Amino acid sequence: MGRVISKEKPLFDSKPKTKMEIIESLEEIPVQNPQAEDFSYSDLSWTKFGTTEHHDEVALIPYARVEEFIIGECSNPECPTRFHIERGRKRSRGSLREYKPDEYLEYRLYWCSFGPENYGEGGGVLPSRKYRLNTRNRAARPQSMRGCTCHFVVKRLYARPSLALLVYNERRHVNKAGFVCHGPLDRDAIGPGAKKIPYICNEIQQQTMSMIYLGIPEENVLEKHIEGIQRYCGSDATVDTLASQYVHKLGMIIKRSTHELDLDDQASIKIWAERNKKSIFSYQESSETDQFMLGIQTEWQLQQFVRFGHCSLVAADSTFGIKRLKYPLCTLLVFDSRHHALPVAWIISRSNLKSDVEKWMKILLQRAQGVEPGFRINGFIIDDAAMEIDPIRHASTLHKECLCNSFISFSLFRDTFRCPVLFSLWRIRRSWLRNVVKKCDTIEVQRELFKCLGEVVYSIWDGVDTSKVLERLTLDFSDQTAFMHYFTSTWLPKIGMWLSSIKILPLASQEACGAIEAYHVKLKVKLFDDTHLNALQRVDWLVHKLTTELHSSYWLDRYADESDSFQNVKEEYIASTSWHRASEIPDSAVILDSNNTVVAKVRSQRDTNVARVVWNPGSEFAFCDCAWSLQGNLCKHIIKVNTMCENREGYGDSMSLRSFKEKLTSIKMKPMDDSIALDLSMALTLQMFDQIKQLVKLSGTDDISNIVNDLPVKWGCRKGRTTVGIPASIAAFTKKRSQRRKR
Repeated sequence: MGRVISKEKPLFDSKPKTKMEIIESLEEIPVQNPQAEDFSYSDLSWTKFGTTEHHDEVALIPYARVEEFIIGECSNPECPTRFHIERGRKRSRGSLREYKPDEYLEYRLYWCSFGPENYGEGGGVLPSRKYRLNTRNRAARPQSMRGCTCHFVVKRLYARPSLALLVYNERRHVNKAGFVCHGPLDRDAIGPGAKKIPYICNEIQQQTMSMIYLGIPEENVLEKHIEGIQRYCGSDATVDTLASQYVHKLGMIIKRSTHELDLDDQASIKIWAERNKKSIFSYQESSETDQFMLGIQTEWQLQQFVRFGHCSLVAADSTFGIKRLKYPLCTLLVFDSRHHALPVAWIISRSNLKSDVEKWMKILLQRAQGVEPGFRINGFIIDDAAMEIDPIRHASTLHKECLCNSFISFSLFRDTFRCPVLFSLWRIRRSWLRNVVKKCDTIEVQRELFKCLGEVVYSIWDGVDTSKVLERLTLDFSDQTAFMHYFTSTWLPKIGMWLSSIKILPLASQEACGAIEAYHVKLKVKLFDDTHLNALQRVDWLVHKLTTELHSSYWLDRYADESDSFQNVKEEYIASTSWHRASEIPDSAVILDSNNTVVAKVRSQRDTNVARVVWNPGSEFAFCDCAWSLQGNLCKHIIKVNTMCENREGYGDSMSLRSFKEKLTSIKMKPMDDSIALDLSMALTLQMFDQIKQLVKLSGTDDISNIVNDLPVKWGCRKGRTTVGIPASIAAFTKKRSQRRKR
């Protein structure tokens, strides 16, 4: 007999778990007689009986109460079923001269009636029979036997006939593959009327699931579900009734579903990976040589990756939960039609080795090129200077040797995505601002200290020695012991590496930084809820939250925006970034004083008597006194003020603009003689200038037809002339159809 799974406990048990001792004598096991009329597995205390090599979890009860135990097991709310006798043996009293304490007088093997003769995945045939039984005591619909392996043994003891020894071999109602195979938790168990339910496409099903995951009331979910179904089959009372049953059943399945597929986290993740192979692009179990790695990308995320990532930017939120989660979470983001950050892949791993990162990057690129053969990205935004130290150093040497370095790529991204790399300041700004507000008491000290931290970063372009700026910072704020201890212990050892990355790589804009930060804040709210603190060290919980609640939230946001439905969801989605909220502030609400460029004010739109004060305007390290900014976020007031400060006297350039000018200057100063390097630099500069000129012309026109008429005619070869400009997937489809017509 196989080893039994231990007794089920609540998901978040506050009591410490003690290791169960193995008992070799049956006399030491107490007899249990629960007071309840019907009782089940959870009402008994189970003991490990046997030897170290082979032992089972057993319990002793009066033999007269065996039927009550079976009735209790059949009434399990998660997996209601019936148990039938699969195998039985009997002995007469006095037939044994010598016997052990656990020898049986009667032996019965009870097996769940939903298994295991399932000819699907993980199914098999019971060892005692090679044919299907048409017995009437099988469980109710669905009639098909689904491969359930739940079974237990009842032994009436030979030495004590009034007692029964219960031996549970498999507690869970799962098949051999570890999947729940019946009951409310089974995704395939819709019910007896499943064949009569009207057509439900993937869009309607995903919409219904997303609304349930987000906690929308069942009445509203049913209303939207029926509206979707009526687009296919019209209005009908029977359809409405069946749809109501479907929504209710789906809601029960989702509410009762759990992330804990096994008590062991590693085994639970392995079961989930086998069940969701289509949503996994990379999976590597932890071993002595390899670290754990799990890459998740659903079909919908792959579509958005190809749609918004092709010839566009991809960003990374690379080190989420590095202190609180079991494994850090890296998210790949694209910018949708509203320039909001949209997660298209999640990578759960602690490894930052180039070989591991390059492995999942190549697989991800191959998946995208499988959908669109010409898929490529134009830029990759990173937010962590320590993501790849060696390629950064390699890039710094290339900066001195290569011809044109307006776009410098890490070797990893150059070899994989063949695109330039940009650097985002949102992480370093957020970390510094949060600790300044947290560890400094007065707002005057907070704004001056944050301004000095910005001067440390600006020093790489001002020609000032960074070490002197850091020394002045340490002396001026030596009384702020809490912050200085944090800064010197956390940032001072690696500040050179971060400043080097900021110096070498082009910097991302504030709009991109705000979009990435908005995703980070939303992810933090979803995951770091107080009710889930005990589950943060389980990977299966993290995967469950990402693929259910977070995925459903972004799916519903995009669906509401594109279909112009769910107006409340759409409005919240549009206003989810500080950049969009800043665009809603009129220019007249911003007060700039040409005589005092240190301070700016923004009047509130709700209450004109309230004004937010922004210190150090025009800089990425501006400081605002609003509540959102004091939490470490990039607020709408700072973005609006910085936008108004552009091209005004007395205000400096933004860091991204300074970085861009630095790259152009490096191109201009690189060729020192009349050589081919000068020709190459000139050609690349003119090409970039033409592209910028076309973009400016496109954004400034009201009639796109004027631009189209000025474009040169591009002829393709005669054979492929009809498919020029058509996506590869559509072109291949039309080619197949033409071949069919010829045949």
